[in-house]
Amino acid sequence: MTLKSVWQGAVALGALVLVAQGASASAFVNGGFEAGDASGWTIGGGYRAPVYNPPNPADFMPGGTYYDPSVASSHSAIVSTSSVDPNLGSKIGSLVYSGKYAWRVEDTVAGGYASVISQTVTNYTDPTIYFEWKSVLLGAHDATEAATMVISLKDLTSGTELIHREYNAAAGGGGVDPRFTYDNPTGNFYTADWQIESLNIDASLSGHDFMLSVLGSDCEPTAHWGYVYLDGFGSVVVPPNNPGVPEPATLALMGAAFAGLGLLRRRRKQA
Repeated sequence: MTLKSVWQGAVALGALVLVAQGASASAFVNGGFEAGDASGWTIGGGYRAPVYNPPNPADFMPGGTYYDPSVASSHSAIVSTSSVDPNLGSKIGSLVYSGKYAWRVEDTVAGGYASVISQTVTNYTDPTIYFEWKSVLLGAHDATEAATMVISLKDLTSGTELIHREYNAAAGGGGVDPRFTYDNPTGNFYTADWQIESLNIDASLSGHDFMLSVLGSDCEPTAHWGYVYLDGFGSVVVPPNNPGVPEPATLALMGAAFAGLGLLRRRRKQA
């Protein structure tokens, strides 16, 4: 099977799943930012210098202790397929996973700020939740002060956190894992590949409310940046704009999507 045929099959699969899932697709609003903005999402931000790691995304959301509407409205932004990361250029690759747009959480300069984006889906019954991310963290300091990112997918119905990703740019690389590459000329830790996250919705989770929150933050001493690119919050994993050789994890996600399509069909027959 050729690479082209693999992704063509994935595109066809995505279309079939979108048809099969019917009204439940309305749970996500502008999850891939294809409206060219962040409509459907809640944006937060504020000054993080008083806060040691790990910062709590809720503290920087509307109503939170450190929320500042001027930061929330100015530090994060839409990016397009023509956008280039100002700190790493082509090293980080495309800033959009699929489609025309993605979202950058926090700006690309230092200053001691944190930004957040969040969306909640309610009464969710589809078999999976997916989203994709990349991050850039300028290295310096210890783990309590370094530039950081936090991703959280919470089950609001049960009060449990189901996906948690927390990385920081502490000197020496102790705050990251093999997802990240270190760029010696610039001192940045970054993810060259889009990271695909997924959650399987079994019977114990079906019908629950879920909230995705993504935080990008400069360092606590304020002189080093940290930010996150986000795309594709939805019920299917969409083929990327620039597919390389599919990794085993990606192929596994495609297999899970086929399984999910079968489950959706069975549900429709039983309804």
